[in-house]
Amino acid sequence: MCNLYANTMPPAAMRQLFDVEPGRDQLGNAEPLPAIFPKGAAPIAALGDDGERELLNTHWGFVLPQVSKKTGKPIQPKAVNNARDDKLRTSSFWKSSFAERRCLVPATSFCETKGRNPATYVWFGVEGEGERPPFAFAGIWRGFKGNYGGELRELVTSSIMTTTPNELVRETHPDRMPVILEPDDYEAWLTAEPEDAFALIRPYPAEKWSSTRVARV
Repeated sequence: MCNLYANTMPPAAMRQLFDVEPGRDQLGNAEPLPAIFPKGAAPIAALGDDGERELLNTHWGFVLPQVSKKTGKPIQPKAVNNARDDKLRTSSFWKSSFAERRCLVPATSFCETKGRNPATYVWFGVEGEGERPPFAFAGIWRGFKGNYGGELRELVTSSIMTTTPNELVRETHPDRMPVILEPDDYEAWLTAEPEDAFALIRPYPAEKWSSTRVARV
């Protein structure tokens, strides 16, 4: 988890939510994204080289090179779209990005599945004004340049932090949930020392959630 979320905010709403100047919005005429899957386009708010906030389009999932067990030759890389809090500070795959390249991932809901045949799809959102109040996942990002899908590509990639679930999400996914930040913590997540930022990784309070839609397929 989380392998599916939605961000139906227009760029202007994201600029307002994250206090980004219009000239630092690189999303263009971004359309609403009702279903974002791994390897899909995922907007983020991050700090530029000058320390100012900007909006970027990213590839959802850090690129992990893969090698065929049969031939030993490179195969399609894996997109690792979730970063576990219990591995964040020890794994070389995540460590430098957490220390140096944290970001905010805008969203309006996220989905978890339970069971199979039929599977139950539960969409979660936060409580607030409107049908789908906006929020932000805690995220990290990094660049990638290399062979991907049979061609040389240069990407900005992102991944969403996960932690233990609260009692509401645990009913659907007993192991993990994405980290949702309080607006007052956006600045600290982007700029604080790693130890202080790590303290922000915690389950979002169940009383602030609304389990919004349930579907079986």
